[in-house]
Amino acid sequence: MVLLIGCNDSSLVIDKLCDEAVEEDTAVACFYFYFAARHEQSPVHMLGSLLRQLVSGLEEIPEAVVRGFRHQKKVIGGRGLQVSGILGMFQAIATTKRTFICVDALDECVPEHRTIILESLGQIVQGSQNTRIFVTGRSHVRSEVERNWMERQHLC
Repeated sequence: MVLLIGCNDSSLVIDKLCDEAVEEDTAVACFYFYFAARHEQSPVHMLGSLLRQLVSGLEEIPEAVVRGFRHQKKVIGGRGLQVSGILGMFQAIATTKRTFICVDALDECVPEHRTIILESLGQIVQGSQNTRIFVTGRSHVRSEVERNWMERQHLC
């Protein structure tokens, strides 16, 4: 995981990753937190957005992803995907190709959501050695990110 604190040039880094991804058969998915919409930007919304970006770049959708969506349609009321389901689909994609996940302005995420997001990103990286995480945010989230990441490293 790369954490850049106070990085005003995060969009340049993301643009560079996207440019290189085309040539190297690499997947790049990005999410930008925005303070005014922070209550709508839940972990499911954020992870779902990243998943949609990864799926849209594939020539063929993995069967695990198709099954996951079909399963949710069968549930009463057609409830949306949950974090655990999205993480399973991520694994199906991220294990097959090099993947970069970019999360910009993590500090603008609701603190309760931030914890779930950091745990989820950690699970994605743990399950796929081909995945790299790029996170930006103001300095006050640094200790939270480092603490979460260090706890996860001890689980390995």
